[in-house]
Amino acid sequence: MNRAIVHMDLDTFFVSCERFKNSQLEKLPVIIGGGDRGVVASCSYEARYFGVRSAMPIKMALRLCPEAKVIKGDMDHYSNMSHLVTEVIQEKVPVLEKASIDEFYLDLSGMDQFFGCYKWTSEIADAVTKNTGLPISFALSTNKTVSKIGTGESKPIGKFEIREQNIQSFLNPLSVKKIPMVGAKTFELFSRLGIKTIQTLSEIPVEVLQQLIGKNGSVLWEKAHGIDESLVIPYSERKSISKENTFSEDTIDVQNIRSFLSGMVEQLAFQLRTEKWLTSTIVVKIRYSNFDTETKQCRIPYTSADHTLLRYVLELFKKVYTRRMRIRLIGVKFTSLVHGCHQMNLFEDTEELISLYQTMDKIKNRFGTASVGRASGLLK
Repeated sequence: MNRAIVHMDLDTFFVSCERFKNSQLEKLPVIIGGGDRGVVASCSYEARYFGVRSAMPIKMALRLCPEAKVIKGDMDHYSNMSHLVTEVIQEKVPVLEKASIDEFYLDLSGMDQFFGCYKWTSEIADAVTKNTGLPISFALSTNKTVSKIGTGESKPIGKFEIREQNIQSFLNPLSVKKIPMVGAKTFELFSRLGIKTIQTLSEIPVEVLQQLIGKNGSVLWEKAHGIDESLVIPYSERKSISKENTFSEDTIDVQNIRSFLSGMVEQLAFQLRTEKWLTSTIVVKIRYSNFDTETKQCRIPYTSADHTLLRYVLELFKKVYTRRMRIRLIGVKFTSLVHGCHQMNLFEDTEELISLYQTMDKIKNRFGTASVGRASGLLK
C-alpha cells in the first residue's frame, strides 16, 4: 500500500488571525511583533514583497516597508484559534500529528480506496476555512519531507499533489535550502561548493555527503531523492514533562519554595527548547505534611520561555497554597505539548532578551544545565 502523507500549514497564521478580527487589514502590509526594539513574529505576503521577514528587527522592517501596519501579537487568541483548527482536522482524519502551532501532518494511507486522498484533503482544508475563517495550504505526497516542501511551494491557499512518479522532477529544480533540515550553515557550505539545487545535491555520492556534514549526510541524501520513512506521530495533548521535589524536612519557608519552583521551571523550559516543544498547560502540585495533595492548572499561550512560564507557575502556587501548613513536596508539570520553535514571546521580548536565551542555551548545552541560571533559582 502506498503511503499518503499530507502536510497542512495555516497561511501567515498570526496575520490571518488578526484579519479574522479586523477585515480592514485585508491586502495591507501587516507586521506582527513587539515595539521598536522587538522583532517580527510574522508578516503578510504584502510586507514580504518589500523584503520583510520573520525574526527581523522591527526597525529594519519599517525601513523596508514604512507603510506597514504593526500589530502587537495576541498569543491567547492565536492559541485558541490553533486549538479550534486542531479540533476541526482531528474529527476528520485517522492519524494527525500537530507539528507546531500552525502546521499539521496527516496520514491518510489506505483512504484512497474509499474517498480519494486529494479530494478528502481538499474537503478538510475547506472545513478549516469554513469553521475558523483561516486560510490553509496543503500538499499530498508519499512522505513528510516531500509534502512539507510541496506546501511551501503551493502557498498561499495552495492545494498540491506530488505523485510518487513525479517526486524527483518536482524536487530537482528547487534550492537545497527548501529541504527542511538544511540550515544556514549547511546552505552556506553547499553554496561555496556550487551545490545550489536539489538535483545537484542528489547526484553527489552519499559517502561524499557524509564526509562533508557527518552522519546527517545519508539522511540528507535520502531527502534529496524524496525518501523519508519517518512516521506521522499521533497527536495527543497528554504528552507532558514534569519535575517534583520532596523536601528533606517539611517546610513553610515560602521564599525557599519559590526558589525551588524557579529552578524547576528553568530546567523544564530548557528541556522544552532543546526538544523543540511548546506547552500550553501548566500544572502546579503541592503535598502537605499530612500527605494531602492539591493541584492547580491553567491554560496559557504556547511558549517555552522561562520568564513567561515562571510567572504563571508562581501565580498558580499562590492559588494552590491555601493552608498555613508545612509542605512536603512541590511539583511542576508542562502538558498539552506541541512541536514548535516559537521559543519566545516575540510580541513582547526584545532582540537582547532573545539573544540572551540563545546564549544561555548554548552554554547549558556545552557545559551542563547547572552552568548558568537565573538568580531566583539559587537556594539561599
